[in-house]
Amino acid sequence: MLYGKAISACLHGVEGRLIEVEVDLSNGLPQVNIVGLPDNAVKESIERVRAAIKNCGFTFPLQRITVNLAPADIRKEGSAFDLAIALGILATSGQLEPGTLDGTLVIGELSLDGSIRPVPGVLSMIEAAVKGGLTRVIVPADNAEEAGWISGYTVQAAHHLSEWSRIARTDVPVSIHRPPLLATLGVTVEPAAEYAEDYADVRGQHHVKRALMICASGMHNLMLIGPPGTGKTMLAKRLPTILPPMDEQESLEVTKIYSVSGKFADRRRLMRERPFRMPHHTISSEKVI
Repeated sequence: MLYGKAISACLHGVEGRLIEVEVDLSNGLPQVNIVGLPDNAVKESIERVRAAIKNCGFTFPLQRITVNLAPADIRKEGSAFDLAIALGILATSGQLEPGTLDGTLVIGELSLDGSIRPVPGVLSMIEAAVKGGLTRVIVPADNAEEAGWISGYTVQAAHHLSEWSRIARTDVPVSIHRPPLLATLGVTVEPAAEYAEDYADVRGQHHVKRALMICASGMHNLMLIGPPGTGKTMLAKRLPTILPPMDEQESLEVTKIYSVSGKFADRRRLMRERPFRMPHHTISSEKVI
């Protein structure tokens, strides 16, 4: 077998996009070419893949290897393709059984010893996989909880590349605690956590407090103007605490943004707090947008 394929994903803004990782082996001087608009992180992945394959007891083919990331007109960024490239090479070289990657989304960054590291934006990638009709996802173990928030597929987590032979032969999903579903989206939701600030802490400022209540109830915009130290930021921080709780769709969208940006600290639950951003006063309009 001189051709193999795995399905991975990349991020397009905050949305996921499925990418086909095609691998071709041919006779010639041993070299590896990655095509399909890869960035530097993707180009460097072949060195991580080569070391991981060797250190896990597999054989890296001494042939001309071409890796195509399709569609080729979309720029590919990040290290989430490492595991898919490695498995594609193993499948093409006959070290994996044919068909083990069918209908499977593969995401993960490889270390030199074969350990699989977490990647940002897994929630967006898996949402794209579900829409694309895939039935199984292979994710790093640290991303397993995040991957379990959307139903409709089998989640399998891996700690190490050497585990793949076991994972490929089983359809047993990862054991993930799923809180009761509160919506028809298939998203697991937890009760909202308490905010660090509270609107009830504000004393005085009656005119501004009334303006905040009107904005919160009518979904209006508000501009606070005044000298430093008058409480503009203090009041703005407390506005989310009087807004209604986020529904499941809003919670999912906020969590996707934090996951993509790499600012998602607790991967075990969806974000239920309405976000508050405090840009510096010198920020440009392009950065705000």
